[in-house]
Amino acid sequence: MTVEENYRRWAEMPRSVSQVTEFEECPYKAWLKRVERIEPRPAAWSTHGTAFHSAAEAFEKSGRELTADQAVTVFQDEYCQGINHDLGKLNDIDQWMRANKGTAADDLEERYEAGSRQTREYVEYVQEHAPVLWYPKEHKRDGVWQVVNGAPAVELYFMVEFGGVKVRGFIDQVLLNRDDSKRVRDLKTGSTKSKFQLHVYGLAVNQLYPDEAPVTNGDWYLAKTGRVSRPVKMADADEDEITERIVSMDQGVKAGDFPAKPGFGCRFCDVSHGCSFRSRS
Repeated sequence: MTVEENYRRWAEMPRSVSQVTEFEECPYKAWLKRVERIEPRPAAWSTHGTAFHSAAEAFEKSGRELTADQAVTVFQDEYCQGINHDLGKLNDIDQWMRANKGTAADDLEERYEAGSRQTREYVEYVQEHAPVLWYPKEHKRDGVWQVVNGAPAVELYFMVEFGGVKVRGFIDQVLLNRDDSKRVRDLKTGSTKSKFQLHVYGLAVNQLYPDEAPVTNGDWYLAKTGRVSRPVKMADADEDEITERIVSMDQGVKAGDFPAKPGFGCRFCDVSHGCSFRSRS
């Protein structure tokens, strides 16, 4: 597809939490990734997170019947497949992004070991604390109600509107609180947490299921510690402010407004190699 075709397609597509936060961080970065289609530099931390989510999802969707060893195997298989895929795109791992001060090879090995341990700890956490997953009877996908057939709310798809802008995504988990209200949970292998994300997820579920007990809070399962964060109250969500952020991003894209915001974030930008504005400090 041409640059013009990529832009037109992106301008008309639904938004997501990641699109909004990426655009707010640096509109030009969003342009490079989504329109110029600059190939992002691989990062083992990304594959680490994806593989951990796959293992947790497999465990939950098995009815929690997978053993810890089996869940770890899912992580390891997904991690190795992801790393091999990225090696096919960029074989020189010294050019990969990494957060630690060791070698790129060390980073790959350390994340394999850390992810394996974190997967085992996740299974142990669930077995000890038994968080109750919500089982929705039906959900809406692209405007059509669909029967879920007894599946738990794991990687729950949503499509809703904020201020007339369509927003879609997948929620890692929706749980039941003791009073039968709901809690949205995001699984994190990194340290970055976004209340905006949890608030959007909670508001989305409440939009889709207005006749059921609402989402009243959200939290993060933190794989680094094997614990759950303090809850984030949905009562603190400012829906007008959230809507304004989403609409502003959507309008910026459609207006073709993509200013660069060089600075500290350039160090962690996976398309900085294609950017003439990047900060070298």
